[in-house]
Amino acid sequence: MEKHITEETIIELLKEVYDPELGINIVDLGLIYEVKINGGHVYVRMTLTTPGCPMHTAIVGGVHRALEGEPGIQSVDVHLVWEPRWTPDRMTPEGREALGYF
Repeated sequence: MEKHITEETIIELLKEVYDPELGINIVDLGLIYEVKINGGHVYVRMTLTTPGCPMHTAIVGGVHRALEGEPGIQSVDVHLVWEPRWTPDRMTPEGREALGYF
């Protein structure tokens, strides 16, 4: 029986991906803009804190590693966007607390 994947499952898996410079997961950092699931195909629209983020490859690769191979996921498409720009206002309360940002 094939496992049915949900957006909530995807979000929980993405919490395993950390921004290596800030030490906060990408969900609490507010980098995830959209998750779509079509059968076993997952689409993630996300941003980074800056367009020139030196951790680009590590973070996007982390998204693929977190999702690929999970039961019910056949493919992962990560689309990086720069609009709307990321701002600290996008962080969750947990992310703000972790950074000491009030």
